[in-house]
Amino acid sequence: MSIRSLLKRLSFGQILRLTGIMFQNPLFIYPTLKATRRTMMICDLHYGKAHHKNGKANAFRHALWNILICQTTFRITKNKEKSVSWAQKITDLHEKLAPNKPLDTAMDLHNNAIGRKYFLELITCFEEEMITFLKENTQKAKKVTDIKEIPDHKDKLVYLLEEKNKDFQGF
Repeated sequence: MSIRSLLKRLSFGQILRLTGIMFQNPLFIYPTLKATRRTMMICDLHYGKAHHKNGKANAFRHALWNILICQTTFRITKNKEKSVSWAQKITDLHEKLAPNKPLDTAMDLHNNAIGRKYFLELITCFEEEMITFLKENTQKAKKVTDIKEIPDHKDKLVYLLEEKNKDFQGF
């Protein structure tokens, strides 16, 4: 989904909220957009369309998005906590502005948080090392069917659906 099409779906209040967050840290706007585009490129390359569903590839995408937002803003802030806080604000806001079913949202929020946690472990890694690490951890992702199961997987990615897609260049 393009930024333009997302903005068309937002209410005036939602646009004001997004604008307010962006004005808090205007230097983070470009790095956040860059991280978002890079995330989609990497996921398209590795998983085709499968990352748009609720499987392991989607868990990978959410974690990667948070890692890349943290990395790109860390280059500006030189502060891990500020970068993690910004990534959380942006990705939490995304979940509020583009709502899903409660289980889907809980899964996305969990995988976003795991991505920020991984960032702290991967802060000195190159992109290829980070992708390898994330793919290995995506293989260990746990399938959930109920929101109550998600807290049981504090250190693991979670997903809802098994991929049965030819575009899924799997595990």
